[in-house]
Amino acid sequence: MPDDDIRAWAALLRTHAAVLPKLERALVKTGLPLTWYDVLLVVNAAPDRRLRMTELGRQAVVSRERVSRVVSELEREGLMERQPNPDDKRSSFAAITPEGRKRLKSAAPTYLAAVARHYLAHLDPDEIAVIATALSRVVEAEEAATAGQ
Repeated sequence: MPDDDIRAWAALLRTHAAVLPKLERALVKTGLPLTWYDVLLVVNAAPDRRLRMTELGRQAVVSRERVSRVVSELEREGLMERQPNPDDKRSSFAAITPEGRKRLKSAAPTYLAAVARHYLAHLDPDEIAVIATALSRVVEAEEAATAGQ
């Protein structure tokens, strides 16, 4: 593998490792751990503000194995609820509650400020556009490959 290839991969991993703990620390004061914020954000953006658990597992940043546990934690806090899927009795939906939406909205400024401070502030607009385009292409290709399996 050429040096630039390894450098690009290493930079992605190191950026993730450097920035994520800072986002987690910033969110502590909101009472929403980063994993909760991520799951609430994904479900809130879904049609009808609910997603099948399998789809949530694909879209959330937390591992698929952890999604069920995170949803259970959010349920205990009244921020999310599981709803039966009338079309498939074997699956259920994760749905954000009004309280979950309220807490997500309240935490959003803290999260966005931390992303701006610890990530975006180090990049110019052209770099942000290139990174977004390139990484989106990787995600789309890998998701398509997974869907085809």
